[in-house]
Amino acid sequence: MDNNFSTQVKEIISYSREEALRLGNDFIGTEHLLLGLIREGDNTAIRILKGFNIDIFELRKEIELAIKDKTGKNIANINSLPLTKQAEKVIRVTVLEAKALKSNQVETEHLMLSILKNKENIATQILNQFDLDYDMFRQELGIVKSNEPRAEFGEEDDEFDDEKNTPNSQREQRQNPTLKAKPRFLTILDAM
Repeated sequence: MDNNFSTQVKEIISYSREEALRLGNDFIGTEHLLLGLIREGDNTAIRILKGFNIDIFELRKEIELAIKDKTGKNIANINSLPLTKQAEKVIRVTVLEAKALKSNQVETEHLMLSILKNKENIATQILNQFDLDYDMFRQELGIVKSNEPRAEFGEEDDEFDDEKNTPNSQREQRQNPTLKAKPRFLTILDAM
């Protein structure tokens, strides 16, 4: 798997395999990827779904009803479940969604956008029943991302500019007198 995938997304893909096995499916589809997102639980994509007042338990139940194998067949090779063509496409598009949003890593929100982008898959159809589509999720993601705290400095943070324009003698007078008197380097042992 590509190094651009976050640890969380890698876990979700692993969970989707387990979900497919649990439901008696011999493939991994987009619906299993969505179940993996739900199972992981603590991620941006699920927080956004909850922000739309989507009952995650009900969503899970609907997906399981739609895909659970009722024949009770045994899965011949549980070690290698293939991805459906739609799931393969979702994984590829996830990388593109991350790039489009200028993200260095593929995160859960990119996976959800990728699932929602293809209207032909079961997962998207079920999400549409919960009144959620690609555009709504993308818009909400933009709002969520713009409200996250950042370690950037805006133009109003000019307090350091004053320091640049102050002559050296004035700057030295404001420095801590104990550091001025005798420089001392702390070691790990000093901190204990």
